[in-house]
Amino acid sequence: MTERATVLVAHTSSVAQTQALAEALAPVVGPGDLLLLAGDLGAGKTAFAQGLGAGLGVTEPITSPTFTLVQEYEGRLRVHHLDVYRIDHLDEALELGLAELLDDGGVALIEWGDAILPVLPADYLEVRLTFGDGDDDRIIALRRVGASWGARRDALARAIAPWYLAGPGEPAPC
Repeated sequence: MTERATVLVAHTSSVAQTQALAEALAPVVGPGDLLLLAGDLGAGKTAFAQGLGAGLGVTEPITSPTFTLVQEYEGRLRVHHLDVYRIDHLDEALELGLAELLDDGGVALIEWGDAILPVLPADYLEVRLTFGDGDDDRIIALRRVGASWGARRDALARAIAPWYLAGPGEPAPC
């Protein structure tokens, strides 16, 4: 499998589109799922979390948990929104109780999650947001890690089809 085959890439041109893409992914997300949100400051990690939360039925405002580290929201699934930007040591990440959060039947979104990869389970969806050409353009790469997410490739591709960015000679998803 090529790197391109393990990564689905999408393009959005506004915060609202980034939120809509994330909301479209909600039906693919299930209990115990982990999503790593990675990207530079201001790339749209919290906007993505807001969209996914909306898709999961969260009605209260979702804000960045930068200073609280963990926020919880109720919806179809409980949403655990973590921000590990301020964590200096991996031991601090372990103290957040991620294993317990994943075992409670909710979904965990971790902003800056790539910083704590060594302490994370081996089954997650990495959502990497990067700046595009325009001020509000974002490139969103979904990298599936582990058997659970690998098995959902087609469902993920269908969910992001309106924003899908095909590589050269590559067809759009069904």
